[in-house]
Amino acid sequence: ERRCKKGVSLSTRQVQRPPVSEGPKLVPFFKATCVYFVLWLPTSSPSWFSALIKCLPIFCLWVFLLAHGINFLVAHRSASRILAGLIFSAVGDAFLIWQDLPAATLPMALDCLLMFAITHILYSSAFGMKPLDLKAGFLMGLVCSSCYAFLYSYLSGPFTYLVAVYILCNDLWTWTKLSACIGAMLFMVSDLTIAVNKFCFPVPYSRVIIMATYYAAQMLIALSAVESRDEEDFKKRS
Repeated sequence: ERRCKKGVSLSTRQVQRPPVSEGPKLVPFFKATCVYFVLWLPTSSPSWFSALIKCLPIFCLWVFLLAHGINFLVAHRSASRILAGLIFSAVGDAFLIWQDLPAATLPMALDCLLMFAITHILYSSAFGMKPLDLKAGFLMGLVCSSCYAFLYSYLSGPFTYLVAVYILCNDLWTWTKLSACIGAMLFMVSDLTIAVNKFCFPVPYSRVIIMATYYAAQMLIALSAVESRDEEDFKKRS
């Protein structure tokens, strides 16, 4: 009887794990984001320093994931792929610093688009396609198709089909993982604002909208890597 009770108590301890707050690990990210908005360096004179300040919050998200340990990243493929996505998005951020200049070339803009397309593909592979939610998938497909239909008349040259491919890459992972749903939607708002501001017409306060939604999206996506770890651990225990 005592052994049974003892066995039950031990199994209960193994299943139950005290919740760990991720807030302290995100403090550097919040500080770096505040630095970006406080300095608000002009986009008309880009430099490596402005690129560093813009990428600094993403660097902090690298550190956030690495703070959980290398073993965590090795054991959880989703987390390692999200980290890789954050690395490619930081490179894309650096390209964005210079691509709005009059001297910016088409290859530079394509490189930027490629970096973020790879980011979306990595996020898609991290979250996987299960559980499938066909209703959500149909809804997101409808939203993305409407966005492309709106942008189509403003696009020209290679951007006509490259933007379509980019939207498809984004749509692949937006509806596959509920834990990152808000982050995915914010990422879409940021991307759509960039596209409308660049190809269609000037969007008021576009930079504030783009960067606020972008940083929030990346933070939520990084947090979802930790959530996926908890889900995988629970499945293994059960």
